[in-house]
Amino acid sequence: MTTPLELQSLAIDIAREAGALAARRRREGVRIAATKSALADIVTDADREVENLIRARLATERPGDGFLGEESDASASGSGITWVVDPIDGTVNYAYGIPAYAVSIAAVSGPATPAEWSALAGAVFNPAVDELFTAARGEGAELRSAIEGDRRLQVAEPSAAGALIATGFGYDPATHAGDLARLQTVMPLARDIRRIGAASLDLTGVAAGRIDAYYERGLHPWDHAAGALIVEESGGRVGGYAGERPSRTMTIAAAPEFFERLTDVVSA
Repeated sequence: MTTPLELQSLAIDIAREAGALAARRRREGVRIAATKSALADIVTDADREVENLIRARLATERPGDGFLGEESDASASGSGITWVVDPIDGTVNYAYGIPAYAVSIAAVSGPATPAEWSALAGAVFNPAVDELFTAARGEGAELRSAIEGDRRLQVAEPSAAGALIATGFGYDPATHAGDLARLQTVMPLARDIRRIGAASLDLTGVAAGRIDAYYERGLHPWDHAAGALIVEESGGRVGGYAGERPSRTMTIAAAPEFFERLTDVVSA
């Protein structure tokens, strides 16, 4: 039986290879291939090429596993393991040359839906700054960084000054008023707000103690599959509205005590 550590090792290897390809294509110049849910919601040729690379590597290494990715059709699992992949999380950052984008790869067991799966291993790699965040179920989480070196990850509870909270906003203009109204209810808890533009890096920022909490409406499974496991293995909690799992409706991540406070406010 394959262990979470073995799945983690494969996720790391493929994430690094895929990240190198994404960075190379960024240097060569980015071409917008299409829009998705809205005019501002873009996909580049590199998104598709990177996902094809990841999918091909996984098909070679683990042909019985399922696949759920942002840019291609899902495939069912014959092994009980599904790989949940965002080839370039933060595509708008990537297109603009902002060095906050990442390859996100997770291996999950059970049905390929966040409400039912159990994440086993994950890797989030930002090639622009050579930082890899990774975790395996029951083994903790770590950062391998060209800037900071290697360290175990641990979430942080906010200080008396308030919480540094990250969030995001959807591409549909019809949702912006609701998102801004929710932000107003959160502000009394906040020291300040960060808007990074890549859910995987928001989540790993919580895991690393770089931000205290993160919440966002509208995430897809591939946006949070790896990052949520990394937060949990760093001692944090990830959920949705009160008592729910992360979903399109809401995703919240924080250290345990502040998680409860933020969830109460966001769910009100």
